[in-house]
Amino acid sequence: MRVPTSLQRSRMMSSISGKNTQPELALRKGLFSAGFRYRLHQRKLPGSPDLVFPKYKAALFVHGCFWHRHGGCRYTTMPKTNVDFWTRKFEGNVDRDMRSIAALRDAGWRVAVVWECALKRSLDEVCEKVSDWLLGSEQILTIG
Repeated sequence: MRVPTSLQRSRMMSSISGKNTQPELALRKGLFSAGFRYRLHQRKLPGSPDLVFPKYKAALFVHGCFWHRHGGCRYTTMPKTNVDFWTRKFEGNVDRDMRSIAALRDAGWRVAVVWECALKRSLDEVCEKVSDWLLGSEQILTIG
């Protein structure tokens, strides 16, 4: 296997999008077909949640296991090169996630985090759990 040059790796990493990822699109499709309507990436809210359900005052994040450091997940790997950079990068992501969730909670929003690995295992099960959470009164939900 060929190891990419620094320039090639930089190009590859810059092409990774934070919005409209495959896991997010799959969850959106499932929730929409279940009758839920939402707004996307509301920049006025802390952390720009992936899905916002104003009717339920609920915000949902779809986190990639690699980027957001899902504890104990097999997709949470550490690159072997430039470890100091990646450690700082991942710690910054996790800190920002915690601050965003806390700010949303302080503003009276219910918050859910759906991890990428849960969507890979069973999209239908995740959609059912999110549906139950939206219709219930539980304040925080983590699926993954």
